[in-house]
Amino acid sequence: MTTTKKTALITGASKGFGRALAEALARNGWQLIINARNAKALLATQRHLEQFTTVAAISGDVRDEIHLLQFAEKLEQLNWTLDLIVNNASTIGISPQPQLLEYSMDTLHQIFHTNVLAPISLLQKVKPFLNSSATIINLSSDAAANTYENWGGYGASKAALDHISGTLKKENPNWNIYAFDPGDMRTDMHQAAFPNENIEDRPLPETTAVPAALELILGTHPGGRYEAGKLISQQV
Repeated sequence: MTTTKKTALITGASKGFGRALAEALARNGWQLIINARNAKALLATQRHLEQFTTVAAISGDVRDEIHLLQFAEKLEQLNWTLDLIVNNASTIGISPQPQLLEYSMDTLHQIFHTNVLAPISLLQKVKPFLNSSATIINLSSDAAANTYENWGGYGASKAALDHISGTLKKENPNWNIYAFDPGDMRTDMHQAAFPNENIEDRPLPETTAVPAALELILGTHPGGRYEAGKLISQQV
């Protein structure tokens, strides 16, 4: 992969898929603006990535409107425009996940605010900084396309985000907009989703999800919903 002076904004970038994708881009010259709720973990990620590229890090919760405004402020200060946004920050709400009628309304509000409303709000705020042919990747899930017991809250939120991704593409045909299902991964959130299971057999994000995401970022795929495993199998 060869690229210079391109800029990506990645939410939820202090660990898991977000950090792995950020490092893959950083190693190939992309400038980064990254976010996470845990300031200490985000700083450690920033220091690591600064070995390879310029990194701006802003800690905070994507549900916080003031926090989201800081991205636009930082982009203006740095005089950066965006080639890529990855709406990766997500939550399952509570672990173990309950049946749908057992959810508290507060938890459902948290899930939908984080997974659905925050990506829209972020895009609204940084829209003036998006390049005319920018790429937007919204993290989806198998639970968005299929129904599973105890996955009603998270799955419904990701299904809504898939619908939003398709609508955004129709309204903004010049942008490359993807709903991306990374598949099972060995991450903290995946462990929280399966609290009583050993997930050591799941692949690390670097194995399949990151190469598949790079295929979308660097390729010429039309906008739509893509699964990491299928994208990688097409390359073989």
